[in-house]
Amino acid sequence: MSIKKTVVDQQLIRDLATILDETNLTEIEVEQDELRIRVSRTPAAIQGYAAPAAAPASSAPAAAAGAASASSSPAPADVSKNAVPSPMVGTAYMSPAPGARPFIEIGQNIKEGQTLLIIEAMKTMNQIPSPRSGTVTAILFEDAQPVEYGEPLVVIE
Repeated sequence: MSIKKTVVDQQLIRDLATILDETNLTEIEVEQDELRIRVSRTPAAIQGYAAPAAAPASSAPAAAAGAASASSSPAPADVSKNAVPSPMVGTAYMSPAPGARPFIEIGQNIKEGQTLLIIEAMKTMNQIPSPRSGTVTAILFEDAQPVEYGEPLVVIE
């Protein structure tokens, strides 16, 4: 029985990473024969996409909301600073049961320790508490969406 060793083309990986940067994709996968290469961004890179969606939902005056969406570079920094990351890999749910009222809504004032969402991991429902008090300015996941460790889920300001 012989062991087949596959040599990974590092230039191919660099090229795939460049394609991710140029196209703003979050993941790319290539398969050739028995070799499969997947390159994906870290959750921090995804955060920049959520900021423009959060600006219109803000209760700030129209002029301030327009200014926030016009300048794209400060928004991702604010999102990463105020985002609550996923503490685990699993499936995120907005409410305690299907059809039930969500734990939080955009614009809602919350207190430290209040349940933000539930993440199901290994058939266990884990309540995710708020790390601080504040106002929910963005919800960065869809109900029943798979989430990764460190992925931003909720922005609290």
